[in-house]
Amino acid sequence: MNIGSVIKKARREKDLTQEQLAEYLNVSVSAVSQWESGVSHK
Repeated sequence: MNIGSVIKKARREKDLTQEQLAEYLNVSVSAVSQWESGVSHK
């Protein structure tokens, strides 16, 4: 299991949208999406 899968699973268990998680972490929705899909860049 990669980190993106862990983030997605935890987010869904807490019944959060990507938008809600992004707001909570003060990052863009795009960043959350990239993390979950494994496309994030350094």
